[in-house]
Amino acid sequence: MTFAAKYGPWALVAGASDGVGAAFAEGLAERGLNVVLVARRQAVLDEVAASISRAGVETRTLAVDLAKPDVASAIVAATKDLDVGFLAYCAGADPHFEPFLTQPIAAAEAMVQRNCMAPIQLCHHFAPAMVQRGSGGIVIFSSGAGFVGGPNMVAYGATKAFDMVFAEALWSELHDKGIDVLGLVLGKTDTPALRRLEHSRGQLSSEDEAPAGAATVDEVISEAFANLTNGPTWMVGDQMRAAARIFGSMTRNEAVRLMMQASAAAMGTD
Repeated sequence: MTFAAKYGPWALVAGASDGVGAAFAEGLAERGLNVVLVARRQAVLDEVAASISRAGVETRTLAVDLAKPDVASAIVAATKDLDVGFLAYCAGADPHFEPFLTQPIAAAEAMVQRNCMAPIQLCHHFAPAMVQRGSGGIVIFSSGAGFVGGPNMVAYGATKAFDMVFAEALWSELHDKGIDVLGLVLGKTDTPALRRLEHSRGQLSSEDEAPAGAATVDEVISEAFANLTNGPTWMVGDQMRAAARIFGSMTRNEAVRLMMQASAAAMGTD
């Protein structure tokens, strides 16, 4: 069975405006899937759509805020005429990396909506048709921040832990029904959002500079497509896999202290 026959004819990519989301959408298009591109910025979505349309596929854009409570209903309404066989939830980065109490509670609530509520609502809507057909794919992007709690990413880390366990549990229910579910756990990745953050903190001289020790988007996407059937969880990159082994060998208390040290190093305060 070809990739398009197994996962098509349409894919929906949430968080498709830049970075890993846009690259993942491009990879799906190159493999013959039509793609629905979902993110906040219409102009950027149009650019991504124009780029991947060169692969000879159809595209549809939907500019919505994934942190809004009614976003799933808007996405469902905009795709009701499409046969979606692949769902990729790539949204959810934290652009701030600041202490929990210095931010308004609305920021944490939006993080929970975007990283927890929206993906479970979309999976609950799109997965039944995949099960009925006996094939399909779901990829949920998580983060090493979800391994254990740490400073400056209190809500973010918690939501990414949710994503990791949600993907694993969903795999346990759907993998024998022909659905490939993969929780993709990323470490530090060279995305526009990370470049903006590190530049704002004086860690990069310009946003054209690559963050030190970060995996490239191409590396992430290559591993993602190579491991779609290797669920429930895939750690991206040698550093991420090594970190998972280290944390797994510790008590939870030891792991939290190690995460505190790693956070201090990331802030340049160690």
